[in-house]
Amino acid sequence: MTRTARTARTGTHRRRGLALIAVAIVLTALNLRTAVTSVGPVLEEIEQGLGISSGLAGVITTMPVVSFALIGFAAPALSARYRDSHVLAGALIAMTGGLALRSLAGGFPLFLTGTALAMVGGALGNVLLPSLVKRHFPARTGPLVGAYSTAMGLGATLAAVAAQPVAGAAGAEGWRWALVVWAAPALAAAAVWFAVPAAPGVSREGHTAVRMRALVHSPTAMALTAFFGVQALQAYVVIGWSAQYLRDSGLTAATAGLLLGLNSVVGLPLSAVIPSLTVRPRLQRPLLLVFVASYVAGWVGLWTAPTTVPWLWMTLVAVGMGTFSMVLTLIGLRARTPETVAALSTVTQSWGYVIAGAGPLLVGVLRGATGSYTGMFALVLVGVAVLSVAGWVTTRQVFVDDEVERSVAGWSSAARPTDVLESAGAEAPAGAHVGDGSADPAPPRHR
Repeated sequence: MTRTARTARTGTHRRRGLALIAVAIVLTALNLRTAVTSVGPVLEEIEQGLGISSGLAGVITTMPVVSFALIGFAAPALSARYRDSHVLAGALIAMTGGLALRSLAGGFPLFLTGTALAMVGGALGNVLLPSLVKRHFPARTGPLVGAYSTAMGLGATLAAVAAQPVAGAAGAEGWRWALVVWAAPALAAAAVWFAVPAAPGVSREGHTAVRMRALVHSPTAMALTAFFGVQALQAYVVIGWSAQYLRDSGLTAATAGLLLGLNSVVGLPLSAVIPSLTVRPRLQRPLLLVFVASYVAGWVGLWTAPTTVPWLWMTLVAVGMGTFSMVLTLIGLRARTPETVAALSTVTQSWGYVIAGAGPLLVGVLRGATGSYTGMFALVLVGVAVLSVAGWVTTRQVFVDDEVERSVAGWSSAARPTDVLESAGAEAPAGAHVGDGSADPAPPRHR
């Protein structure tokens, strides 16, 4: 075989591998929220089926974000030891087992255990997907983030809309079927990751490392963490409690489920568009202001007139939730290399979910203590104020790498301390240009 033929064959093999990775990323994203959004529409049935209080129901709605926080911190060690494709395949298989376990649970402890296991796929996918996009598709950050955040929204929408119909069709204790049906697409995504070939020439000697602890010296990294945490708090209050709030306000369970589904449906086209807009610096702050205004209008409308045009309020809240696609894109834009993106993604999302975990739990506790949802609305509106401040900081056109290097002598992605994120089988990293998402070579000091 001639050199030209070998080169052509290698190029074809690489293109096919990249296409398979793109498919695997999108299928994984489709599954990241199904285990979460399928709970809210049947929360009352779960309470009755397990015989639990509102406070324990609050624990159920908080468990996903707590799991995302704790399990997300395991991503660096797993990614350093194993291929990312195998890590994600294993995570999706664990998710499948967790969905099955909680659908069979006869009591609260087993249901909670199954929920934690089901969140493994979401937690590891949350952290690893941004760095995979940066590594394999540095010139297409906006479109790829748009594709997988849209897939994530689609999965969340299908799970929310289908929960009540599936539960109703399944008869007695139909909520169990409403939770377990999402095991099938998780297994399908795992199969695709197992089919992704290993990159040629990969070895553990080629690993690079990034100090995660040093990111505390970056104001942008800390603002991104707060931004991610507060937007996730908003989202999980919507996912966990909005359907029940609408039911308690006088709407039927089916209508409440449809409104939660509408909230997700509205987010689908936004998820596809927002990342491509976010890579344009001049649009970032105007987008932020639109999101903040939509949140305020939507939450106040739900609070004061929940049965008057509730579709409008849920739509406005959905527009505000566009901050999720925005922050996913910003994580990739605010770091120079895939290794730093991976570290920033781990810190931002894991600690962000610690912040977010307080939201649904507090709503459940306050609802149980006061018998009203006033505490929920106070919480989310204060959160919107924090979101606006943190978002303003994250939209400055800076790199966290540069901020850390100015504060920590000798810091770089080539350091190899014990507190690191390692990138297995990395190719030469490429940086994303903050203006348009195009690939630029990273400065030598970050290689």
